[in-house]
Amino acid sequence: MEQIDRLLMQVERVHHDGRPDLFRFGQKKYTDDELKELIHNDSRPIFVATDDADRVLGYAFCIFQQYLNHNIMTDIKTLYIDDLCVDEDLRGQHIGRTLYDSVLQFAREQDCYNVTLNVWCCNEKAMRFYEACGLKQQKIGMEVIL
Repeated sequence: MEQIDRLLMQVERVHHDGRPDLFRFGQKKYTDDELKELIHNDSRPIFVATDDADRVLGYAFCIFQQYLNHNIMTDIKTLYIDDLCVDEDLRGQHIGRTLYDSVLQFAREQDCYNVTLNVWCCNEKAMRFYEACGLKQQKIGMEVIL
């Protein structure tokens, strides 16, 4: 958990630096209690990349999503990547691509129709990474600040 917490803080810093109006400084996406619950939740698979010394190099938090009997949405099963992070000191070594490919393989094994994620426009490096992995825009969130 300590190593995952370190990466969660790296993600927080990227988001806070890009949108300090939205993201609080110094706050992780998940508390330790929430993280403990996530680890044991089968509907929220977590992928972790480690080295030979069990040091965490990166992770991907995922969520199964499905709209059953929805008025307008089909019943497809989606694996949503809620958060993907590679240690900032290790980026460029294909750890993120390995994690992403593992998520894709798992989604296929689980009979998912697609894999989706959201990325903040202020995180240009992540956007380029996902585009290089072959992801295409599905929808765009827009805002006006008042």
